[in-house]
Amino acid sequence: MFKRDILKKLSSWRGKKDRKPLILRGARQVGKTTAIQLFSKQFDQYLYLNLEIKTERDIFEQDHSIEALLQAIFFSKNQVKHKGSVLIFIDEIQNSPAAVSCLRYFYEAFPDLYVIAAGSILETLIDTHISFPVGRVEYLVMKPLSFKEFLGALSEKSSLDILNGTIPVPDFAHDKLMKLFNTYAIIGGMPEIVQKYSESKDIIALNSIFDGLIVSYFDDIEKYARNSTMANVIRHAVSNVFYEASSRIKFQGFGNSRYKSREMSEALKVLEKAMLIYLLYPSSSVAPPLMPNTKKSPRLQVLDTGLLNYFGGFQKDLFGANCIDSVYQGKIAEHIVGQELLAAETSPLSKLLFWNREKKQSSAEVDFLIQYENLLIPIEVKSAATGRLRSLHQFIDRAPHKYAVRIYSGKLEINQIKTLNGNECTLLNIPFYLSGSIATYIEWMISNDKLAQQK
Repeated sequence: MFKRDILKKLSSWRGKKDRKPLILRGARQVGKTTAIQLFSKQFDQYLYLNLEIKTERDIFEQDHSIEALLQAIFFSKNQVKHKGSVLIFIDEIQNSPAAVSCLRYFYEAFPDLYVIAAGSILETLIDTHISFPVGRVEYLVMKPLSFKEFLGALSEKSSLDILNGTIPVPDFAHDKLMKLFNTYAIIGGMPEIVQKYSESKDIIALNSIFDGLIVSYFDDIEKYARNSTMANVIRHAVSNVFYEASSRIKFQGFGNSRYKSREMSEALKVLEKAMLIYLLYPSSSVAPPLMPNTKKSPRLQVLDTGLLNYFGGFQKDLFGANCIDSVYQGKIAEHIVGQELLAAETSPLSKLLFWNREKKQSSAEVDFLIQYENLLIPIEVKSAATGRLRSLHQFIDRAPHKYAVRIYSGKLEINQIKTLNGNECTLLNIPFYLSGSIATYIEWMISNDKLAQQK
């Protein structure tokens, strides 16, 4: 087992005075249970319940008082409550609406207990008449491994120390970090895949695990669907999301189907709730608030780039490529950057957007748009020369600031450029391996710019 960054968030939750039961969300197989097992080492007593097991699910179905329920939990685990800190982890809680309802009573009756629940697509699997205890729980989201977590899993301590060390990252580390990031871009961040690769360093040996992961998602389809008709639509969606990833999609006829917009939209949104995909919507904003336009076509992001590469057959192309932005029209590079940006957020409310401006005569699209303090920062994933970043130039021509980011295979540098309309722009060029540290480097860019102006 290797450490995950979510442990820091869990420790922060533990230290809160007004702590509430925590619901840890995330797709299947992203390592939720393993992370809680590691976290449990911080407690004097740990009780694990898996509600896929009928006898453990039945504990919550007996209409016990909350006091009797707690006694039943300890009794079922053949434990007696001791003095000290107690962590109760209720896994696969979506199998018991009664268990979800009980979370509020843990908060009200036993505020000294530490209670964590986890499960997939909770909002979808639980009957609509069962509501979450609003105001009585809090949430964290867990995703596949980030690049930094990947380095930790591979025991690449010196590389990890460089990334976490003094800013800016030194030039001498560039080639090795790019090589490691290219490997990360090929195999992705699913824990079981990374664990196997750390042991064997053999990408071909991962194929059976990729097969198993994808089959497990197909096996879950019946759980996601409200009826057999919807199951067929979701099955079609799962079969085609990997082919459509990193592209803007239309719900009508998705994946060369005859399905209508309404039913395909519902199917894809079920997969989004399951966190198997993300629908990234465009925004025309150049200043806060950052508003998505959900009337426009979204861009599709799947759970993990490694799964995308395996399913789409891109592994060999990536393995032989000099840089990842040359494969699949640059879509793999864009996708892995999106994965890094998503991994940096653990709030279920966070959304990743891109910038879009559509007009009859001309249109512009910037790969990502993120908010840094009171600025909306455009991010392009491109190896093109700075003068050819036309969409990024159009954003700067309309924005109330002059900062932009390009992510590419080259070394870290800051350029002062002019847009096609002659407006000045401070362009931060960062290598792929710094995608997960983008907020830190934006701060570094702005600080450098302000110092230069003072001289």
